[in-house]
Amino acid sequence: MNPEIQAYNNHQSSIDQDICNLLAKTFDSELTESESKIWHAHPVWFLEGNPIVGYSKQKAGLRLMFWSGASFEEEKLNVVGKKFKDASIFYTSAEQINLNDLKNWLKKSREIQWDYKNIVKRKGVLEKIN
Repeated sequence: MNPEIQAYNNHQSSIDQDICNLLAKTFDSELTESESKIWHAHPVWFLEGNPIVGYSKQKAGLRLMFWSGASFEEEKLNVVGKKFKDASIFYTSAEQINLNDLKNWLKKSREIQWDYKNIVKRKGVLEKIN
């Protein structure tokens, strides 16, 4: 695991650490070609420089966010962004994470991408990559 991400996880409560560590380990094993780093103060995984998935601590719990998740058409990813194509789910314990769902979403995150990497160059306009 990326040492910066491990440090982020270690600063969470023990319950949130369990969630973070399970998510990070799953991302690392399923997205082997990805780059991971702390981006805007949160762990994020990238494919060819494009943000794919990440998580952050919020009042409602640990938020798992897929940057292109609104296009996955997944009912469980029910917190949809208003401005972009992101979608999220919140967890309050590691037991709530369905690994089959998570792996399916990670597969979709590889197949369905909006081009966030070039959003500034396109003056806020998102284009679908694949």
